[in-house]
Amino acid sequence: MSQLATDVPVEVQPRTYPADEAGDARNVRKARVESLKPLVLDALVPTASYYLLSKGFGMGTMAALAWSSVVPAGRTAWGLVKERRVNGLAALILTANVVGLLMSLIAGDPRLMLAKDSGITATVGIAVLLSVVAGRPLMTAALEPWVTKGKAERIAAWQRLSAGRGRFVRLERTFSVVWGAALFGEALLRVVGAYTLPVDTMVWLGGAIAAVTITLTVWVSGALAVAPMEKMVAAEVVRKTAGEPVGVCAEGRGRC
Repeated sequence: MSQLATDVPVEVQPRTYPADEAGDARNVRKARVESLKPLVLDALVPTASYYLLSKGFGMGTMAALAWSSVVPAGRTAWGLVKERRVNGLAALILTANVVGLLMSLIAGDPRLMLAKDSGITATVGIAVLLSVVAGRPLMTAALEPWVTKGKAERIAAWQRLSAGRGRFVRLERTFSVVWGAALFGEALLRVVGAYTLPVDTMVWLGGAIAAVTITLTVWVSGALAVAPMEKMVAAEVVRKTAGEPVGVCAEGRGRC
């Protein structure tokens, strides 16, 4: 029997994928790209452009800031003219660059030059905190792609949860508060250091302060906001799949 069994050829059929599965994969990739586009265009491109022009090509600070402001300026103008709204993240980066340009006009004091970058960081931190007070947290543009992971069902779950006024929205605001406070505190600390410590010390210490601040803020904001929001989004997806009440209905609010 064993010999007979080994003589029988076994044909392994290749795995086939239904057409709708391939379509879902394309939709996920498209959603991921669309969710990251505002963050890339409004924040990463201008910031990377500044460092590339100033550090890579040796361009002056004013020129580098001016050229790196082209994209956020265009995005801000487009939002005002075409969509009749302010593109918050683009306007924030543009404002920070303008502050940097104004501070670059004051030269000659090495301590003031060390504090210049802190002025830009402080402007960003204050703007983020004010956006929370206004009910439109600016850091949401960076937060949403990480929580939704570009998946259509998670993006839909985010939209349902953010439509209410419950814990999810509070966590969304907490994320911006943590980052706004951290950026402003880091800027304040560097300004104090620029005027109390030797210049040579602050040249390297300023970068170390920024690196430590960002690392700690990523950890704190992840623990306080990102992790619980990811769990809430995942639970919302499960409820939707099971046909249970979702969004504000799941928390007993609104008309369901």
